[in-house]
Amino acid sequence: MVSLTDFQRIGVGLVGFGLFFLLFGMLLYFDSVLLAFGNILFLSGLVFIIGFKRTFTFFFQRPKMKGTSFFLGGVVVVLMRWPLLGMLLEAYGFVNLFRSFFPVAFGFLGSLTNIPILNKLLQNAGGSSSMV
Repeated sequence: MVSLTDFQRIGVGLVGFGLFFLLFGMLLYFDSVLLAFGNILFLSGLVFIIGFKRTFTFFFQRPKMKGTSFFLGGVVVVLMRWPLLGMLLEAYGFVNLFRSFFPVAFGFLGSLTNIPILNKLLQNAGGSSSMV
């Protein structure tokens, strides 16, 4: 099991609340205040989890500058009360920033079928398409 420091636990909570407020802001027809609050909590939680220096070096690597500019530009646009445009910019920047992480995440999700309980659940969910 991975042990977390107190700062990392606070960061996990901040990221969780940030994602909650982002989702809640999108469900309430892109409420700009909730989206802005979610962005601030998410970014501050990321700093608490991995540290300021590592966060700065992740976002400002030369190959990731396009994604960083769109992501942080989207945060600024949301803070300026243009939530739909800001979230579109953030989504594009997020995909560009984490493009190299997606194959790892999909590989992990594919390996979940090797777990016996999940394998049974996925077979039952996929095999129950008959109407009779």
